[in-house]
Amino acid sequence: MSIAENVAQIRAQMNAAAIAAGRDPSEIQLCAATKMNDAEAVRQAIAAGVDCCGENRVQELTQKLSENAYTGVPVHFIGHLQTNKVKQVVGKVDLIQSVDRIGLMQAIEKEAARQGVVQNILLEINIGREESKSGFYSEEIFPVLDQFMNFPHLRIKGLMAIPPICQHPGENLQFFEEISQLSVDIREKKYDNVTVDCLSMGMSDDFTDAIACGSTMVRVGTAIFGARNYAKPHL
Repeated sequence: MSIAENVAQIRAQMNAAAIAAGRDPSEIQLCAATKMNDAEAVRQAIAAGVDCCGENRVQELTQKLSENAYTGVPVHFIGHLQTNKVKQVVGKVDLIQSVDRIGLMQAIEKEAARQGVVQNILLEINIGREESKSGFYSEEIFPVLDQFMNFPHLRIKGLMAIPPICQHPGENLQFFEEISQLSVDIREKKYDNVTVDCLSMGMSDDFTDAIACGSTMVRVGTAIFGARNYAKPHL
């Protein structure tokens, strides 16, 4: 199937999942995870109607920006971001989804202040408490938010999570529900510059479950572009 056909199929699945959950399908955005896909593939996904593109690697982001690959939609950074590469991302993307530690927040704040911009971010939650993954634990979020007045050049737009790899449908529902409840608890606190409008959760294998639990953005790569070829030279 073509990229356009894949996007259409995913949209149909997203719409069905939203309706089944009593939600408006227009509330949920499709973020194309463009890792290891070239500018032409990205343009095809945009033409097919994805809402935004998410890049995992700074080198790929920089290269594709130079090729105007993302023209027409916002671009997000969704991968692990090293503090020494913050300058290449801040002000270049609409949203940094993968803010996973205080040290990274401090680096983004410093660079955003230098540029005179306000950078939108999501806080990444290590919802499965996996040692192999980065992110805040749920109980760490409120102490972080209590310090947020020290980050005037950041705006928290919501939460992002990558739950454990599921072997069977429905296995990640508990994690998605926990993130959804955390977002409700944060909203009740009414922090300044914290809106929690975005819940970025759900990928190719589990996005329908994520939508059932309140996801407002699903990040889909393989189901749009096909399996990644890690043996092929890439950016």
